[in-house]
Amino acid sequence: MSEEAMMPHYARRMGPVETPSQYRSVLLNSPGAAELPEAETSLIDAHGVAWHYGDPLGEQRALSSGPIVIDRSHRRVIAVSGPDAPTFLNNLLSQKLIDAPEGLAASALDLDIQGHILHHADVAYTDGVYYLDVPAYQCETLHSFLTKMVFWSDVKVNDTDLGVITVLGEAPAVEGAAATRTRPWGETQRTDVLVERGRVGEVVDKLRAQGVRLSGLMAFSALRVRAGEPELRADLDEKSIPHEAPSLINRGSHIGAVHLEKGCYRGQETVARVENLGRSPRLLVMLHLDGSAPVDPVPGAEITLAGRRVGRLGTVVHDADYGPIALALVKRSALNSGDLTISGEVEVSAAVDPDSLPLDEGEKAGRKAVERLRSNQ
Repeated sequence: MSEEAMMPHYARRMGPVETPSQYRSVLLNSPGAAELPEAETSLIDAHGVAWHYGDPLGEQRALSSGPIVIDRSHRRVIAVSGPDAPTFLNNLLSQKLIDAPEGLAASALDLDIQGHILHHADVAYTDGVYYLDVPAYQCETLHSFLTKMVFWSDVKVNDTDLGVITVLGEAPAVEGAAATRTRPWGETQRTDVLVERGRVGEVVDKLRAQGVRLSGLMAFSALRVRAGEPELRADLDEKSIPHEAPSLINRGSHIGAVHLEKGCYRGQETVARVENLGRSPRLLVMLHLDGSAPVDPVPGAEITLAGRRVGRLGTVVHDADYGPIALALVKRSALNSGDLTISGEVEVSAAVDPDSLPLDEGEKAGRKAVERLRSNQ
């Protein structure tokens, strides 16, 4: 067996970007369109679509006066269908997907046996078909995993030529969409529309004719960072477990990627143990970066506190309101210990946004049971 074949999924998805997707959106021909610098090698999934269209901060501010549309058609979409599809996916992924309502808007994780995150997909359900959209670099391994697990299930796993268009704010209806999912996202509403890639330009033109402003992926990324929503390769690593990113956990009315009361799936033991007995050793938090630094640090950079390594930097983006912000995986012991330092071409100071710390990580039922037993002895 080849060395590559023996590599776990995360080794390929977390490693250097060597073979970027060849997809190039037609909207890159729009006036002012610019890709993320070095998009082909960045850990941020941005290759093939516009980072902005000439007014990056104005494209973010536009949301305060009306809806904006973002081209995310570089993502790949897998369709899973067939009579056994609900049970098939429910047994493999972390989200509850049996009895899915029409128009389901959720995410789901594929975990390894230790509970480490291998794949992170957004999920839509319509007309008996589950659509899983992922960054291009995850598509091949997720498709391979699902296909290998079919066995005797009456399920079809198909690649598609669909792309994702996201509208933030009040979204007009899009005719001919394969699927549409709408959910609250921070302080706004997010609607993901899945359409044939060949129709992306046409659909966006129709939305713009209805008053929706075209904005780049930078605007989406700024809101994603503020929402604490990770992108797998940029913001997490091969050791990451779901509870490190609180936005991934279903709590109350929030639908993330992990349902805490569903049946068994690979990696569930880790999820249950952390939920009921402990806490993750690290947390994904938002950082405010020193805006006077001459260059921005890059995803993957080391974060230190008093010379000691305490974390890893993720997505970095300039926010119209906050200036330079970032997601970061940081040890809990360092979250309330003062300013952090990010390594790189130049060192950059950073501070944890206290509002990004979770207020509710769930009642530790197992721990409370242990305490009751001890009190009765």
